[in-house]
Amino acid sequence: MTTKEKFEKYIMGTYTRQDVCLDRGIKEKVYDEAGKQYIDFGSGIGTNSLGICDDRWVSYVCNQAHKIQHTSNLYYNAPQADVAENLCERTGYSKVFFGNSGAEANECAIKLARKYSFDKYGKGRHNIITLVNSFHGRTLTTLSATGQDVFHNYFFPFTEGFIYVEANNIDDLKAKLDDTVCAVMFEYIQGEGGVLPLEREFVDAIYSLCEEKDVLTIADEVQTGVGRTGKFLAGENFGKKANITTLAKGIAGGLPMGVCLADEKCCDVLSASTHGSTFGGNPVSSAGAMAVLEKVNNDFMEEVIRKGVYLKGKLLEIEEIERVDGMGLMLGAKLKTKKAGDVVKKAVENGVIVLTAKEKLRFLPPLTISFSEIDKGIEILKGLLTE
Repeated sequence: MTTKEKFEKYIMGTYTRQDVCLDRGIKEKVYDEAGKQYIDFGSGIGTNSLGICDDRWVSYVCNQAHKIQHTSNLYYNAPQADVAENLCERTGYSKVFFGNSGAEANECAIKLARKYSFDKYGKGRHNIITLVNSFHGRTLTTLSATGQDVFHNYFFPFTEGFIYVEANNIDDLKAKLDDTVCAVMFEYIQGEGGVLPLEREFVDAIYSLCEEKDVLTIADEVQTGVGRTGKFLAGENFGKKANITTLAKGIAGGLPMGVCLADEKCCDVLSASTHGSTFGGNPVSSAGAMAVLEKVNNDFMEEVIRKGVYLKGKLLEIEEIERVDGMGLMLGAKLKTKKAGDVVKKAVENGVIVLTAKEKLRFLPPLTISFSEIDKGIEILKGLLTE
């Protein structure tokens, strides 16, 4: 029985998978079971931030696996402490909570915001504003937070307490930010929503209005964080720092990790037994995160900016591409006549892995991708888009 046949027989069909079984890789190249090579413009939806099997990352992860793979959070472990220290010193946040995914990080942020408001103001101030076209995860609560009707089906009843505001509509925000609201949650760039950056004026309005009303700001940087936009946090591109920021995807280089960062205003809200995670801050995942954090320094991120500008320029040279949105190495290309899903399928057949976001082609390559690999991948895509 082939791998594909085993999947179809034994694994729930919750994904529409491309007809390829990825087996191994090195840096920005990945290979299938038959040995065919692919240029990776997807990096596991932005998780393999250092590419495949980066030497330092492999060394850190293997060394930790030889020591102890898990301790539970009833005890201390040094790798988790080291990652927390690095994140807080780098970002200016006060404390962190570790989970396993972006959805878990966002669940923590939601609980933190609601308890902050409950502790200070009592019941009735629990609503959280999120944006139309947002995406915050696949748990029942983070699906409820997600501002897309397509996700609000089947799993009734959904979690109450979310109000949706049209992105970049300041008047809509002002009208709905009433005394029942405890937080505004947003992505600086709506990733699954189509790689759409928020307008600076709208971001400024979120922060000014929230400060007036003692409403917490929650920046979902699950996809944008850890150098993806050329800054460690995408909020730096807007000159802003939310009360709470969530990270996941690229933080541990491909291992499960979710992070909820909290500032001095709310870092002590969650006390013992109010939240938890069995695997959160796992020593092996933390070792992977330290390899990423040590690599993603200022010089490295300057290179991410240069690669992003280069990739965007190359994409815009293709006649079929109408426009390119995004920042750094998080880009979405709108096509003029072709369907993104069809292009992705043909791209895989021709040795290039690329993603979609709504009607766009989405590019989340490893942050370590070389200019020559960009050229090779673009050349193949150009051929497909000019057919």
